[in-house]
Amino acid sequence: MAILGSSYWNLIDVLKSSSDGIGDVVEALAQLTPFMKDANVIGCNSGTEHRSSIRTGLPAVSWGALYQGIAQSKGNYTEVKDTTGFVEGLSSVDERLLNLKPAEAAKLRLVEGQGFLEAIAQTVESAIWYSDVKVNGKQFHGLGPRFNSLQNPNVLNGGATGATNTSIWFVTHGDAQTSVIVPDAIPAGIQREDMGRQRVLDGNGNPFYVKEEKFTQHVGLCVKDWRYNARIANIDLPSVTAGSIAINPMMRHAFYRLQGRRAYRNEVQGQISPGRTVIYMNRTLLEALDAEGTNGRSGIDNFVRLTPMEIQGEEVMTWRGIPIRESDALVNTEALVS
Repeated sequence: MAILGSSYWNLIDVLKSSSDGIGDVVEALAQLTPFMKDANVIGCNSGTEHRSSIRTGLPAVSWGALYQGIAQSKGNYTEVKDTTGFVEGLSSVDERLLNLKPAEAAKLRLVEGQGFLEAIAQTVESAIWYSDVKVNGKQFHGLGPRFNSLQNPNVLNGGATGATNTSIWFVTHGDAQTSVIVPDAIPAGIQREDMGRQRVLDGNGNPFYVKEEKFTQHVGLCVKDWRYNARIANIDLPSVTAGSIAINPMMRHAFYRLQGRRAYRNEVQGQISPGRTVIYMNRTLLEALDAEGTNGRSGIDNFVRLTPMEIQGEEVMTWRGIPIRESDALVNTEALVS
């Protein structure tokens, strides 16, 4: 069963509801993990691994007739195993500093730990797009290595030939589509553990005492049905910023490759929806897409319509009713996809 909400917002909700007055310190972290705002979170069904049975072929059916039997048939399935990994950070604050303002000790410790929260958030967001377990077995398998061939009908070629490339992603979040996975019996989100008073050594080997906190996030990714996702790869940044290529036509092509289009719009309207589809791109491409609809460079550009939508109390820009999330983790130096 999916966990309601997303792992990242669980963290913010806990911190904001505390009596330490620290919610404002971490509010900005919401901008660092846009993927987690929409993520469907499920618990692993095999410890730290999640096993999915994915259909690879449909059963055969036939026209029937009176007094004739029904031909036997079955679908074809394959089992896919997805693993999780965990990111850790240890924050240490000199207890002499905390003694200077004992009434604000908790807030001072979180201010120091904010850097670890940001680092974990950025590390997880980057891993969602680029992590490859074949390169680093400690990590989980991200979306990039799963959609890394133009032979995949849902991977489109943006036409770049150099090294300044990026991608636009259409991702559908749902139990039967794409989910963030967490190990069984481990809570979703970043876990904050107070390690108490610790004796440490400085650079000269002299001891002093600190208050330590450990931050940990266990996370992985499961793609149960790749047809609900699409990637526009090989988008050349100089061509985009120069206005020599248009983003909207490429997005239209990707849109019509998706299974279950307009999934998010259906959910917002209260209808049965096969997941929630969200578009992810970096700020350079989002600005260029916005320019296509306002500058009127060509007849195609004039049909670009970005409109705001309120999602969970936040105003989000949408394209054809699909929310757009700005992810700075999508770099401009991707390798060419062939």
